[in-house]
Amino acid sequence: MSVFFAATLFAVSVSTAPTHAVLSGTASFFAPSLGACGLTSTSTDLIVAVAAQVFDTFPGADPANPNLNPICGKRITAHSNGKTVKATIVDRCVACMGPDDLDFSPAAFSVLASVDLGRVPVTWVLA
Repeated sequence: MSVFFAATLFAVSVSTAPTHAVLSGTASFFAPSLGACGLTSTSTDLIVAVAAQVFDTFPGADPANPNLNPICGKRITAHSNGKTVKATIVDRCVACMGPDDLDFSPAAFSVLASVDLGRVPVTWVLA
């Protein structure tokens, strides 16, 4: 049953992300640089990388040119530990294990939790 639920949740996240479905995953952080969307970001920018499964299958995505992916530049609102951050999607997270996991810049992650934690549960919506 949990495999069916996970598969269903992934289908919802990919096909209905623009309708503000609430997704649940794990948040981590990374050292930003040039991202899959073709933008260079820094650790102080409020940015996020979405799981490769979401990035690659987002409606209108062209695997030949990730810079033109329609998910690039969209904003998410994420919640963890009773805190909220808004971040801009600029990258594809290949290290994300689950389809709804997120990888934040240190600045964005630190709004949600101490970077000493490394990973925290997160819920999020595509804004």
